[in-house]
Amino acid sequence: MKRMIKAVTALLLTAVLAGCNASAPPASQQEEQGQGQVQSSEMEESKLTLAFNEDPVGTLNPHMYLPSQFITQDMVYDGLVYYGENGQIKPALAESWEISEDGKTYTFKLREGVKFSDGSPFNAQNAVKNFDTIFAPENRENHAWFAFTNYLESYRAVDDMTFEIKLSTAYSATLYDLAMIRPIRFLADAGFPQDGNTAKEIAAPIGTGAWVLKEHKKDEYATFVRNEHYWGEKPAASEVTIKAIPDSETLALQFESGDIDLIYGNGLISLDRFNVYREDSGYTTDTSEPMSTRMLLMNTGSSKLSDVKVRQALSHAVDKESVAANIFGGVEKAADTIFAPNVPNTNVPLEKYDYNLEKAEKMLDEAGWVKGADGIREKNGEKLVLYFPYIASKITDKSVGEYVQGEWQKIGVQVDLKALEEKTHWANASKGDFDIMMNFSWGAPWDPHAFLTSMTEVSDNGGPDYAAQKALPMKADIDKTIQALLVESDEAKLKEMYTDVLTTLHEQAVYIPVSYQALVSVYRTGELEGIEFMPEENRLPVWKTVKVK
Repeated sequence: MKRMIKAVTALLLTAVLAGCNASAPPASQQEEQGQGQVQSSEMEESKLTLAFNEDPVGTLNPHMYLPSQFITQDMVYDGLVYYGENGQIKPALAESWEISEDGKTYTFKLREGVKFSDGSPFNAQNAVKNFDTIFAPENRENHAWFAFTNYLESYRAVDDMTFEIKLSTAYSATLYDLAMIRPIRFLADAGFPQDGNTAKEIAAPIGTGAWVLKEHKKDEYATFVRNEHYWGEKPAASEVTIKAIPDSETLALQFESGDIDLIYGNGLISLDRFNVYREDSGYTTDTSEPMSTRMLLMNTGSSKLSDVKVRQALSHAVDKESVAANIFGGVEKAADTIFAPNVPNTNVPLEKYDYNLEKAEKMLDEAGWVKGADGIREKNGEKLVLYFPYIASKITDKSVGEYVQGEWQKIGVQVDLKALEEKTHWANASKGDFDIMMNFSWGAPWDPHAFLTSMTEVSDNGGPDYAAQKALPMKADIDKTIQALLVESDEAKLKEMYTDVLTTLHEQAVYIPVSYQALVSVYRTGELEGIEFMPEENRLPVWKTVKVK
């Protein structure tokens, strides 16, 4: 099952700074990545149908972001390494690696015999070609959120099967960044556009991954077949179709009619519907351990939320236990911190914001926001009306928004909800076009280091956190501390830095943690086997899952 990181994410260099080796596990141990042994009888034709609430493909560009989706980028493309169970970094296209004593040089021995789905070889020259376009000067801004970008000094092909990376300073989370689904995954030479710049487009989605895109009808479905050149064990199913179904009720009806074999993910169906399935023996259901944190993000640059007392008041006006029980059916647990306590370096003692509407009203009064005749608070002629955009296809985001709308009305705060298409929503959010919005920590392998790093950069691809925090008087100090902890090798100092950042954000009430997110899976009892939660939230279980004959 997918779990929160249990290995040290931001302290990978505990052993690294002394130099270390890693080598590929035997084939029998490769099943953590979904590359386990597949019985010959399972290699027969077996088609699997899943659903997603957006177009599942987009441009299927391994180096870029929306509209490309993590779930299918992961199916088609591989990285040098991948994120395994319990936070372990495992070999992928690199079968082993060595790290210099100063932690600045990574030398990867590439796996022999790997081919792209078009039959062309993967080698160090191709790795260089991919790095050339990802980190071209004109493209670096695309990856400003990605800390590795700031420390990459050079890279080269030592020989056909050896790829070397040099950093400007020892960066403790290097292997975790290389394990991310994007932007460092590898495209075949034939997949590059004529000008070589994949930031604009790719010629074709040709990867070394287990799957090949067979057919795509935008906003309807995408079908993938096994990559017959795949270097690992072939997937159990021969074909996977992912349908784009934004409406959760339509998705549920198609599942119940047999058109969809497996519901897997977060927010695809209501948790009320999930609980109905859970009580029905005709369905097999399961929930993962916490994956990430669901939060409300408040924009400190908003004239209504610039006062910390207002943000603290609103933090006291969310009954997290009620939300967890009534909206998430107990599947998600109430959260009081940005990261779950078992995320490395983040178990910091903080005084939680208890649910107390009386306290919230008193704090709003003290901040000068007084209820008007219509029951809505106002100050200096401005109404306390908060703009709350959300992604239209995210049913749980809407449910939380409606809860907040109703609850805060009791204390004189009006919340205006607006549904937006996903790409528009995130583009607006990165510019600070919101008062309050749903936000999420990123889960493994991004938490905590990459999520915190994204707070320090203006980036269309990093998220809305920088925009939300930039009006804080101590913003520069927060950013400076985050950047410093990324290269700190002393564990005690690192812990002190994390404590400083997380305590400041908590006291400033930039975030209202709501619940620790979990994934759900549902299928008709007895029809599927090999289903298990992946180590990352954005990976589908499409390697070992197969229909029972």
